[in-house]
Amino acid sequence: MTYEYRAVQIPADADRDKTRELLAIHAEYGDWELARHEIYPGGRRRVTVRRRMRAEAMPPLAT
Repeated sequence: MTYEYRAVQIPADADRDKTRELLAIHAEYGDWELARHEIYPGGRRRVTVRRRMRAEAMPPLAT
């Protein structure tokens, strides 16, 4: 399978519930799934999401 990947930057001041809510919205409306989650010193997070490539166009990732 071929996947499309996107990196989502989450600021250090975003709490766990806000992060979960953001990723749930991406999963529900964009068919994104979690591929990688990194937490950097200072609390900044970088989340990589992926979805299968499809023949029809999908809506862009909201930021």
